[in-house]
Amino acid sequence: MPAPTLRTLAKTLGLSRTTVSEALRGSACVKPATAERIKAAAKAAGYQPNPLAGAVMSELRRSRGNAFRGVLAAVALTESDRPMHAAPFFREILRGATARAEALGFKIELFSAGGDTGVSLPRLNQILQSRGIQGLILMPVWGDPDFTALDWTRYAGVYADYMIERPALHSICPDHHRSLSTALQQVTARGYKRPGMFVQRHHDERLQYRWQGAFFAFQQNHPGCGQVPLLIADEIDEKNFSAWFKKHQPDVVLGHSSQAIEWMQACGARVPKTHGFVSLNLLNANTPCAGLDQQPAHIGLRAAEILVAKLHRNERGAPQPASLTTIAARWVDGPTIREAAPTRPSRQPAEPVLA
Repeated sequence: MPAPTLRTLAKTLGLSRTTVSEALRGSACVKPATAERIKAAAKAAGYQPNPLAGAVMSELRRSRGNAFRGVLAAVALTESDRPMHAAPFFREILRGATARAEALGFKIELFSAGGDTGVSLPRLNQILQSRGIQGLILMPVWGDPDFTALDWTRYAGVYADYMIERPALHSICPDHHRSLSTALQQVTARGYKRPGMFVQRHHDERLQYRWQGAFFAFQQNHPGCGQVPLLIADEIDEKNFSAWFKKHQPDVVLGHSSQAIEWMQACGARVPKTHGFVSLNLLNANTPCAGLDQQPAHIGLRAAEILVAKLHRNERGAPQPASLTTIAARWVDGPTIREAAPTRPSRQPAEPVLA
């Protein structure tokens, strides 16, 4: 018995091939009752879409000049406790997602929900459905993300941060463990013996302690590296930083706030002559620093790619299982640490002289 096709399904149901195709792609142009009847018939017949054929047809339609495919929503929750320094990271994610979405034929619109300035999630659900928007990029949430008020039977989604459980979606975020290991390798290669790190408690908790996990693992596996304890507190301020810095005497400090450079200097350090500083997120630095570019634009880019691929496959709701994609940070040299020692070229054995 031949495999069912869009054409045979359309003939059986007495509908046009276009209507059947739109319904199976989740288009809002088809009446809900008709769409449910088509999906039930397709399931009963064992119909399976061919994603490669769909991709080819998409490319053919694009080559005929119809490049615009639809609108994706970037959804941001309004949070009163979100730190101001998170804004540049947020903007870069959106920039990367927008550029990649446009290359794939989609436009991104930003929607704010919750708080005093955004619409409620149920109201947003109505807006998205009335606009026919089916792809959502959920922007990072400082607290515990909860988007279950949206009707996920209608949407494909991806979260541009570490982890989301309500609903459990594919997530994309920086590779914090690998990135910090890279930074510590860079500073020890420059001769620093006592690296120390500070981190805000909530900042690490929401990442399931990725920062301190990498820091402790590096110390455990590099016994020659001085065992400076981690400074972790609800808020890092000059008082608790200075007490920690004077007591444990790190020779290089890693952290998110470049304000620590001023606190180090107030304690007698001369950066970079006697001590070094490394920013764990260069977007937060208010002065030129050595540190990590966490590449948030690439996070947005990958989020757009994953989301568009899900739409092409007509996937909706929470995937089983959800996956995590991580993007490694890029190390950037800067004036707050000493320069790396030049590497000596290895001597090559002299080539034999042929008689």
